[in-house]
Amino acid sequence: MAALARALPAPPVQRPRVLMIGTAFATAGTLMYFVTLLAVYLERRAEALASGDVWLPEGVEVPLTQPNVMLFTLIASAVTIQWAVWAISRDDRLNTYLSLGLTIVFGVAFINMASYLYTIMQFDIGANPQSVLVYAITGGHLVMLVVAMIFTGLMAFRALGGQQSSRQHDGISAAALFWHANVVVFAVIWYAIYVTK
Repeated sequence: MAALARALPAPPVQRPRVLMIGTAFATAGTLMYFVTLLAVYLERRAEALASGDVWLPEGVEVPLTQPNVMLFTLIASAVTIQWAVWAISRDDRLNTYLSLGLTIVFGVAFINMASYLYTIMQFDIGANPQSVLVYAITGGHLVMLVVAMIFTGLMAFRALGGQQSSRQHDGISAAALFWHANVVVFAVIWYAIYVTK
């Protein structure tokens, strides 16, 4: 019996999920930032409407078509980033690379539509506090998206290098967590800024 116990290999040491925990903290901090900014925006808008003022300045148009396209683009990207997590957990490298690439392409498409939306809205940044809040919130979200794209790209390169596999896919899971938070933040922005105006 003692010989059998010595012959069994030691159980593998479970590596702490440092990247996942760090990403969760960064995501929580980012979410707090957006909750604060949106609370200020909604409070200022409620004060203006309660006093009988017009919230949006004269000549400013906030269309809904472009934000709708942006929202559906991010929803599609949430599907592709989750596809990447599913694929890497099954060691399906081809689908992992394809889904990570599509996720980044969706991010670029979102940025393209956001820049077009900025040209349509024509907010004058120095003229009123509404424009400052709108640009702070939507610009902050664009920065969050660029960080998510860089994070996803780095995890794609790590997967190409063989550092991500079914046994160790914390990197792609962490990138997916941050990406999903990005989608949720924009869904709230979409409703608070573009739908309710």
